Amino acid sequence: MIFLFLILPFGIVSGFVSVAMAYLLAHVGMSIDRIAELVALSIVPHTWKFLWAPVADTTLNRKSWYIIGAVITAVGIFTIGVLPIGKDSFPVFSVIILLSNFAVTFLAMSVESLMAYNTPQSEKGRSSGWFQAGNLGGVGLGGGLGLWMAQVQPFHWLPGSVLGILCILCSLALFFVREPEAVFHESGFLTNIMGTLKDLWDVLKSKSGYLALLLCFLPVGTGAASGLWSAVAGDWHASAETVELVTGILSGLASAAGSILGGFICDRMDRKIAYSLFGLIMALCAVAMAALPRSETVFIIFTLLYAFITGLSYAGFSAFVLEAIGHGAAATKYNLYAALSNMPIAYMTVVDGWGHTKWGDTGMLLTEAAAAVIALVFFFSVYFLVNRRRDQITGTA
Repeated sequence: MIFLFLILPFGIVSGFVSVAMAYLLAHVGMSIDRIAELVALSIVPHTWKFLWAPVADTTLNRKSWYIIGAVITAVGIFTIGVLPIGKDSFPVFSVIILLSNFAVTFLAMSVESLMAYNTPQSEKGRSSGWFQAGNLGGVGLGGGLGLWMAQVQPFHWLPGSVLGILCILCSLALFFVREPEAVFHESGFLTNIMGTLKDLWDVLKSKSGYLALLLCFLPVGTGAASGLWSAVAGDWHASAETVELVTGILSGLASAAGSILGGFICDRMDRKIAYSLFGLIMALCAVAMAALPRSETVFIIFTLLYAFITGLSYAGFSAFVLEAIGHGAAATKYNLYAALSNMPIAYMTVVDGWGHTKWGDTGMLLTEAAAAVIALVFFFSVYFLVNRRRDQITGTA
């Protein structure tokens, strides 16, 4: 459960952008595709963070990097919160959101490394569940609490201040987790980097490693539509109060519950298969939502169901990645996979926004579902081909 609290700031900054800011920007007249670009921009540092992950593996220690990341993230959230919301805010918000999300990558790297070293193989799923419960619950906290405070109190700087303080307080959980022994700190910096890259290559060339890598890059279980719920809520005639409650706190709770259940399931079956199954269920959820009448009740039920399935998927992702990477340069290895997994989230957010602009809410949902189904067919074709080839080699030997 410690990992739930440690990763909360990572989710808080994401929720503040994708829920609170997205709703407020839509309210002042910014277009849906423009908001989608802003949400996608917040994901960009997470698609490239593996490039600087070796710095976290080879310098300082995990807890020091966590504190540095938490402080900078808190300052970024505060800065975003004090700026006025308007249609002309896009350039300024773009820069601050980009920098804040760069800082929070170091916080996440620290937590991922601590989790890799402090979790036995048989409990990777359970730890992943708590980890993603904190991540997704933080999104609900940052989005729901941020939007609620922005609407009910007169001080526009208060939401960013409160959420920033929460990020700092999460550092207290470090007292309850063991700092692992440094692996790549004894030699020179360049030597440490080369050792880190070799460790990464050893994982990538393994069967489990490259199948996990492929699965990360595919648009399966992305949960991309959740970044646009508050912006498209009007299509379902949802009130501001409903959007605030459902896409904020309730979605956070639903996704956290899904994460915990997903982690439990992943410890009891093949973790890559479990993740694929969760992705298929998410696609079916999108199709069902597209087929039903547009009403506030449908919006409530299906956004919460979608959030629950997103929790399942995110726990499945962390479980199969932790299984693949082992120890060593844990931050570098985890973040290569995480970076690739964020690429489909980023491009599917843009694709969803484009689909909505082109064909409305039905087009947005069906486009996301179709992408997931096509990706799953491709993955399982590769999966069974690889297993068949392995069996043939084993039989020949």
